[in-house]
Amino acid sequence: MTLEIERKFLVSEEPEWLSGCPSEEIEQGYLTVSDDSVEVRIRRKDGEAILGIKRGDGEVREEVEIDLETGDADRLWPLTEGRRVRKTRHRVDEDGMTIEVDVFRDQLDGLVTAEVEFASEAEGDEFEPPEWIGRELTGEREFENQLLAEEGLPEGLR
Repeated sequence: MTLEIERKFLVSEEPEWLSGCPSEEIEQGYLTVSDDSVEVRIRRKDGEAILGIKRGDGEVREEVEIDLETGDADRLWPLTEGRRVRKTRHRVDEDGMTIEVDVFRDQLDGLVTAEVEFASEAEGDEFEPPEWIGRELTGEREFENQLLAEEGLPEGLR
């Protein structure tokens, strides 16, 4: 098990230059519901699947990831019906940091978020987001991917 130290931000609109950054298509389906204290998801990208388990809230959470065989992921995927997100993840290099910008699709179309992972809480505290990143969402449950998958866009963005 590892600790994930991450801050999340809203991006008010998709930057024009973003399409020039490396990207990948991601599908995530959730096996647990948001009332559970543990998040269990399947992430599919580039023909690979990962079972991800996270526990905790806010900037620091425990995380375990396990590679899944394609057949196993295919058998589990139907259990995520009604709790899925689809997004394009872009990797942006900014001042030596990698910022992952997620452009959501389908029922979440128009939502763009940015996440930055850190090696320590101190590093996370020192991070100054670039101008194109908007307000911080870290710890706002309605913007957690699992809740977005279950309930769609938060009220203020509909």
